Amino acid sequence: MRNPHADENNLTQADFWCDFCHRAWVDDAIPMVEGHQGSIVCGNCLRLAYRAMIVDEEPTPSAPEAGPDGPQCVMCLERRAGREPMWRSPVYEHAWICRRCARVAAQAVEKDRSFEWSRPGKGA
Repeated sequence: MRNPHADENNLTQADFWCDFCHRAWVDDAIPMVEGHQGSIVCGNCLRLAYRAMIVDEEPTPSAPEAGPDGPQCVMCLERRAGREPMWRSPVYEHAWICRRCARVAAQAVEKDRSFEWSRPGKGA
């Protein structure tokens, strides 16, 4: 997402925020992965989502406000509830990521040698 107060004619790296925690993209030590239409997940939120959905296999939180097709993943813009788990930001209720996007993002960050980031595992 973008800082809502950003100057659209003079965007800086700090104007791009994680959709899940609103962390600004200012620290190159924390990876950020971009999805569709400028959506972003930071490495910290990705780690939480990956652990919840893939390692711990937690059920998708209920989201009656999302309608019968479930919530929309901010990364791929698909409604995947019922087909696979989804993780909801503990801070911003509208921010969801599907398991598929969490896996793809985790693989991409893990391959990037400029970060010491790895997917969480059981007991890690």
